[in-house]
Amino acid sequence: MTAWTLEPLVPEFVRQFEAYVPSRPDPELMALYGVPRLFRLNNNENPLGPPAAAQEVLRRFPPPRAAVYPSGDSFYLRRRLGAALGVDPEQVLVGNGANEAIGFVIKAFCQEGDNIVTADRTFAVYEWTARFSGIDARLVPLSDLGFDDEGMLARIDARTKVLFVCNPNNPTGTFWDRERLRRFVERVDGRAVVVVDEAYAEFVEDASYPDGLALLPDHPNVVVFRTFSKMWGLAGLRVGYLVGERKVVDTVRRTCTVYSVNGLAQEAALAALGDDGHVPATRLLVREEKAYLASELSAMGLTVNAREGPYVMVELPVSDTLAYRRLMAEGVMVRTMTGFRFPGWIRVSIGRHDAMEAFVGALRRALA
Repeated sequence: MTAWTLEPLVPEFVRQFEAYVPSRPDPELMALYGVPRLFRLNNNENPLGPPAAAQEVLRRFPPPRAAVYPSGDSFYLRRRLGAALGVDPEQVLVGNGANEAIGFVIKAFCQEGDNIVTADRTFAVYEWTARFSGIDARLVPLSDLGFDDEGMLARIDARTKVLFVCNPNNPTGTFWDRERLRRFVERVDGRAVVVVDEAYAEFVEDASYPDGLALLPDHPNVVVFRTFSKMWGLAGLRVGYLVGERKVVDTVRRTCTVYSVNGLAQEAALAALGDDGHVPATRLLVREEKAYLASELSAMGLTVNAREGPYVMVELPVSDTLAYRRLMAEGVMVRTMTGFRFPGWIRVSIGRHDAMEAFVGALRRALA
């Protein structure tokens, strides 16, 4: 029998793609670095946790329900989202986090030889999902830390199928205002699907920030992404969704995996939407702690980028990976930015005040 080899079975674009390696679980990291507590400031998780109503759902979920398949298309959650957003529930598609929704859209519209266009320093999953699907990802450099609309328009050709705009951008916190986003969509003129990723929309308090859903009546090629992972504190349950024109969503639905969103996640997300106090409480915490961080870090002579979103970026005089190790030795976990193509920077998620104080003190010692 001929010796079996794997390589001929693996597409070239998969062989060339480097897998993302997530961090170890917290207990493993605490043992590795010898710390009794770990402040997680790396994943933009909501320090307040889920809304109270969602917490009650989690406490009361009956174990026998775990043996029953959930609604395959998140029926009740889509109905509630439709009512909350003022759209037909059939315009809403729920996925296992926004990451799955990204895959749905790329699978629905792209085939071999096609391309997507996005920024070079933004949420990396747009690029990753395209490339490990064999689709070219055209990356446009940021301009003043924001998406470059002219640069993106210049990269569109006959094989461009999807444009990804992260608004506000992760990790820089910049955003396109209402007029700039509308003008961009008008100039695309239906040549490609425009995805407006609003994962951090609920954190933005600037009055000029646009609601991507307002574009749908006049621009059926727009798709809006949102998530329950950030503001709603349900990152561990993985619930994201997209909203678009009915025909577009029906097309994307052909590529989605039914039953991918578990029953507990659907019920918790449903309850979260009814909690009116959670958003202002989270915004207040983020506003106050971001101001504290910006003040403390600026006083240390560091360059700080603290725009929209529950995070700040900090430029360091040392390697970001070296700083990461020194901070971990003190029980503080941040995001290194070399992988975002920002070498020498770190991104720090906003947490409660004790976490912010722990970070400032640990960074001061790490740089001493």
